Amino acid sequence: MVSTLLVAAVVGIAIGAFLQKGRFCFVNAFRDFFAYKDSRVTKGVLAATLLTMVFWGIAYQFGYYQGFWTPDWGLTGLVGGFIFGVGMTYAGGCASGTLYRAGEGYLQFWLTLLFMGVGYVGFTVAFPTLESTYFDALTFGTGVSLFTVTSVPAGLLALAVAVAGLFVYATLTGRSSTAAAFGERADVAQLNPTALLAPVVGLRQFVRGTVAYFRGLVHTWRHPIVSSKQPWDPRTAALGITAAAVLWFSQVSIVGITGPEARWTGYLLSQVGVDAESFDYWGSVLFQGQGVGVTVDMVMIGFVIVGAFLAALWSGDFSVRVPKRRRLPNAIVGGLMMGAGSRLAPGCNIGNIYSGIAELSVHSFIAAIGIVAGVYVMTHWIYREVGCAI
Repeated sequence: MVSTLLVAAVVGIAIGAFLQKGRFCFVNAFRDFFAYKDSRVTKGVLAATLLTMVFWGIAYQFGYYQGFWTPDWGLTGLVGGFIFGVGMTYAGGCASGTLYRAGEGYLQFWLTLLFMGVGYVGFTVAFPTLESTYFDALTFGTGVSLFTVTSVPAGLLALAVAVAGLFVYATLTGRSSTAAAFGERADVAQLNPTALLAPVVGLRQFVRGTVAYFRGLVHTWRHPIVSSKQPWDPRTAALGITAAAVLWFSQVSIVGITGPEARWTGYLLSQVGVDAESFDYWGSVLFQGQGVGVTVDMVMIGFVIVGAFLAALWSGDFSVRVPKRRRLPNAIVGGLMMGAGSRLAPGCNIGNIYSGIAELSVHSFIAAIGIVAGVYVMTHWIYREVGCAI
């Protein structure tokens, strides 16, 4: 148990530090892409997810894993994911982004965490009704990871999916470049080569960008103390988060945020006299009938805040920031939607987009679509007066 707690501390602090240094937030990744076509953080999220998929696939293939998290699949992921996506965009931080900003001293995100807790409580009270009217009605199949049902070796399957993802990314990025180049020559060319050249152009850009990134990384870290205090490239954060996630996967489980947070809510209420175990959702589902107590994943996400705090303190980024009154509705309404949405899905951006896709969970692919759709709709609503780039 002591060694497991040590792993929880190491992984939590590492993830918190990398999140803070890379400003690694899924709201930034999707909202900035939809609003400004800024893909800087999006690339970090893609890199972290695909790299984690490959390493988890290899670990699973050789038996170095502690189990998958695979909820039953259906429209619950789409509906709950959409609500969560709208909520995190309105709040201004995803499940993991809220934790690292809380560690930086933003009181607004402590308020978001509080109202996420209120959302968990509301869901727990309504769970007996939702079980039959929502989950049973919208669930179509048993939860499964594609790693467990295919004859293809897991490591090879993960690598194939990652390469396919890279090919799609290269095609999309290459298409915009070739389309622009073709547009400049439109008066002399008759055959549009975009579809044929796009993957090649995109892959060349990817290789050049990767080489430039690692050259920059070597140059930057010639002065490690100075560099450690500056903001990091999201791709550097992605590499660090991947390493921590692989350690967690091999020793404990996949990385999750809102499930442990919901357990924290039940545990804290039990400490002030509430019989949390008598509620079906806390007693039977979250704590699995083993009594309301502190579990190792609850400890790990607590250390995420500690890691972000230490990184912010080291960088000079920490200060207690009091939110402006006009920002309070974002924390309250956004937090409520994140708490309730993550339970209705179930899972948040980490459970479903990062960890869920990395473990090739059918449920998480559906939930990820719902989350991204929620961010897309809410981004257009927020920027309705000036419009979005996409």
